[in-house]
Amino acid sequence: MLQVTHRGAGPRVDARLRAQLRTQLLVRPTLRRLLSGATASVAVVTSLSAAPPAAYAEPALAPDALAPPPVRDEDRTGDRLTVTVRNAGEGADGTFELHCHPDGGSHPDPGGACAAVERNTRWGEDTFAPVPEGSVCTMQYGGPATAHVTGTWAGRPVDAAYERSNGCQIERWDRLVPLLPDLRPTGRS
Repeated sequence: MLQVTHRGAGPRVDARLRAQLRTQLLVRPTLRRLLSGATASVAVVTSLSAAPPAAYAEPALAPDALAPPPVRDEDRTGDRLTVTVRNAGEGADGTFELHCHPDGGSHPDPGGACAAVERNTRWGEDTFAPVPEGSVCTMQYGGPATAHVTGTWAGRPVDAAYERSNGCQIERWDRLVPLLPDLRPTGRS
């Protein structure tokens, strides 16, 4: 910025501004040289880092060098649930692992169990949510069976307890058959 004032016969440049102007004229070429050197260095580093790792490897070692590490069971993604059932009787008690997408695990019916959970999954809702507080439920007893489901479903952690102490709890349990054993009077085979 150059400030010109008129006094007397001609323009006069303020002394402060003259010093700033002199500094800018001296510093700018130096900065230009520094920046152009830095830009060249960045270009070289970028070109080297853009080359694939195989370009630096010996041809005999390249396939092994690019192989991904083996996947451990605990690192696998997907929907995984552990179901623990107690007091259900007739061989239904136990702890079962369930893997969905693809279906598998130690659960007696992995395909049916995954389908039951899928059928009850709604966007934005907790598939394993408890019965809402204050719900009006029928006073019926479905037996002493309990279940505990833990794991991951649809990318969200699961930790849900199930019982059959009233109509709402029985309906919540029955929605997830065959993930949970079918304890309905007509459901047993």
